[in-house]
Amino acid sequence: MAEKKFPVSESITVLQGSNLYKTDKWWAAVLLVQSFGKKQIATYLWNKKGDEWKRRQKFVIRDKGQWLQMKEEIEKLLPQL
Repeated sequence: MAEKKFPVSESITVLQGSNLYKTDKWWAAVLLVQSFGKKQIATYLWNKKGDEWKRRQKFVIRDKGQWLQMKEEIEKLLPQL
């Protein structure tokens, strides 16, 4: 189990995770999760409302092929930054 407690659904097991950033109101992390028997890499963005973190965005990478396709397209755009 991951050392940090990330605010994800009870049906999701966090196998590993790393914070991208965390402020008083916003939190972003990339997680290796297992859900319904399948492993996925997910990026999460949470917003703090009161005392609770609420998920605002979630993006999932389901397999290496999907990642390689995305990586190729992103790398084409990087020089324009």
